[in-house]
Amino acid sequence: MATAQRMNARPSAWLVSLLTVALIAGCGGGGGGGNDSGTDSATSTAQSGNGASDTTATPVAEAGAPQATGNMATDGFNWFNFRRQQMGLSTLSRNGQIDTAALNHSNYQALNNTITHDEINGRRGFTGANVLDRLRAAQYSVPESNYAYGEVISSTPDTNGVNAAEDLIAAIYHRFVIFEPKFLEVGAASTTAGSGYTYFTTNFATRTLNRNGLGDGRLVIYPFRDQQNLPTVFFSDQEQPDPVPDRNEVGYPVSVHADITSTLTVQSFTINPRGGAALATRLLRKETDAEIGEPSVAAIIPLAVLRPRTVYDVRFVGTVDDVPVNLSWSFTTR
Repeated sequence: MATAQRMNARPSAWLVSLLTVALIAGCGGGGGGGNDSGTDSATSTAQSGNGASDTTATPVAEAGAPQATGNMATDGFNWFNFRRQQMGLSTLSRNGQIDTAALNHSNYQALNNTITHDEINGRRGFTGANVLDRLRAAQYSVPESNYAYGEVISSTPDTNGVNAAEDLIAAIYHRFVIFEPKFLEVGAASTTAGSGYTYFTTNFATRTLNRNGLGDGRLVIYPFRDQQNLPTVFFSDQEQPDPVPDRNEVGYPVSVHADITSTLTVQSFTINPRGGAALATRLLRKETDAEIGEPSVAAIIPLAVLRPRTVYDVRFVGTVDDVPVNLSWSFTTR
């Protein structure tokens, strides 16, 4: 199955994700060393050791998909919104100031031939040491509390924005950022370096955690109910820290997402081929994964590559804000 998947392979992408949150005073937060109660919720770097990507992205044509424009940033942004809409999340408004922050950081990475969230003062293209500094440098006003922001980055020789978006969605720590229900605004940009690699940066934000989102006791799922043509394989080694440290070729991740202000607990989370036994999986949740900073998300990653053209049944049992949740759904692989 893995060999067949590679038939449609395209050049690999390096991926980085970040989610940083400042919660309203009195609602928690965490260490971060500052007074804004900021906490890093996910940071990962991904690469392919042999220069050939798996086909965890390359989506099959779908009804209602956005028309491609040929602009990587616009196509990636539109695809994120398309997937959010399909799974029942609100779509994000594109903000020109956030676009500027994203472009500035893509330029910095291209000029310095590096993929990173952190900029070093004095290097070419410097506009801010971290995401929040760069948002403010772009004149995007951020309040003193009750806000959230995140960033995902890829560096790839493939300038197709849809492919870049699907790569980021497939990588589970990135997905947690992209499908955060509370986000309201987004900015996206891409810059191609002399090396031929294009740096695609997307910044997400909300200036109020009191608006939007799913509400207490609710969550959304991905893959969404009855989704078709899902990849069978995810190359775990492309994410660092590696979500499945003891192997590379695993099954496509399955995830649940509540509001970042909510608390999700997992009692059971299973996946099985229709009529078959439950698969061995690795469960990712805050209690056992230091890369997950907020207890509002969880995922399972099958430890073996999925079968092609197969219906998989998923069941999640747990709570969101102490409200019992018992969900069953299915998806089909390509």
